[in-house]
Amino acid sequence: MSYLALVTLVVADYDEAIAFYRDSLGFELVEDSDRGDGSRWVVVCPRGGAAGAGLLLARAKDEAQRASVGAQTGGRVGFFLHTEDFAGDHARMRAAGVRFLEEPRHEVYGSVAVFEDLYGNRWDLLQPA
Repeated sequence: MSYLALVTLVVADYDEAIAFYRDSLGFELVEDSDRGDGSRWVVVCPRGGAAGAGLLLARAKDEAQRASVGAQTGGRVGFFLHTEDFAGDHARMRAAGVRFLEEPRHEVYGSVAVFEDLYGNRWDLLQPA
């Protein structure tokens, strides 16, 4: 059996990224290990999301990587956060300062609203139908 375990997300700063994903989105900090060269191995994942992929938060190391922070998918929604409580999670995230780009929509496939992370990467908060 194969599965997607981690997706790298290039960030400007480890600690501000951890704070956003933990405090604003409600993710768990799974690992934060010093790699000995000034870099860290930082993994976050949605609470209770043991079966899904986690994010490896990787601090940008050079100008090319810094230029990709917040634009890793060219302005498209690149990440999809599924929920079983759309209204509750939407309200909690808004109260935590998460910037939603639209009001919630109810489509045939489920309830959805697009939001941005702290760097401008676009996400769908989605409760499948």
